[in-house]
Amino acid sequence: MQRDISAAYERRRSEEQPPKRLYRSSNSAKTLPKPARRTPRAGKALDPALSQYIRNRMARMAIKNYGLIAASGIKEGVVRFNWLNGYIIKGLLFARELERKPVSLFWFRLLWPLVWQKERLMPLAEPKGIYCFYSRQLIEKLAVLIGSRSCLEIAAGDGTLTRFLKNHGVRITATDDCSWKYAVHYPDSVVKRDAREALKVYAPEVVICSWPPAGNDFERRVFKTRGVQIYIVIGSRHQFAAGNWNDYQRQSAFTFEEEKALSRLVLPPELGSAVYIFRRKTKCEGATPPRKPFPLLSEPVGPALT
Repeated sequence: MQRDISAAYERRRSEEQPPKRLYRSSNSAKTLPKPARRTPRAGKALDPALSQYIRNRMARMAIKNYGLIAASGIKEGVVRFNWLNGYIIKGLLFARELERKPVSLFWFRLLWPLVWQKERLMPLAEPKGIYCFYSRQLIEKLAVLIGSRSCLEIAAGDGTLTRFLKNHGVRITATDDCSWKYAVHYPDSVVKRDAREALKVYAPEVVICSWPPAGNDFERRVFKTRGVQIYIVIGSRHQFAAGNWNDYQRQSAFTFEEEKALSRLVLPPELGSAVYIFRRKTKCEGATPPRKPFPLLSEPVGPALT
């Protein structure tokens, strides 16, 4: 594709350039001045950044198609659930169409084993900007952790997580730079701001981000924002899948660890999700004194209520 575009540009450029020979008037021996060379108008050259974007986009599409084929076993035609699997998944995870709902762990544990096409769920959901599902118990425990602090969700996508937390009394604002319009439907409740601007405008005490893109360049802003006390990341146990692990390990202002009790509440379990909690260190020269047990870990993770 790149070679075809380059060849087309070179042909167009050669047509626009004037001939190199000198022209003579029919009634005069005076040589006319050589016309000034015209430079191509802006936008006609193949921008290296555009070329790289096209290459990356094609690679992502190929990987996505390969993943869908590998998960479904279907090489041709439309990949979908059969009637029974689709009925169970829709009832468990969605309120209507693609609008997610807080999932009841009781019903999920009861009905999920009956779904034999579960490996098709995420390959079909991710192109719509859905990277995980939140259990009702996860939302309740996150609301307890955040408490009365001001909270900001960055890279919020369709704002599902913020919507759930608001229903539990959390003071939270959803923000996103809205750059993924090809995949995500952004409701009016999601404020169009990138992470850097949002952190500056809202000055939150708690920041939360669900499945930040791998190797992103905005999470480092969280660690540099002085007012942030807690940063909650819902992502993956696999470092290549989500988050900027280089920035996680380079920053020195926060301690962080996986809260496994919370990780088990992100669905589906086959996804390998993890919840990481970053807490700002005290001012004792980087030393973090022992803190009381995390309240969520001290609570038993027993049978869930509907």
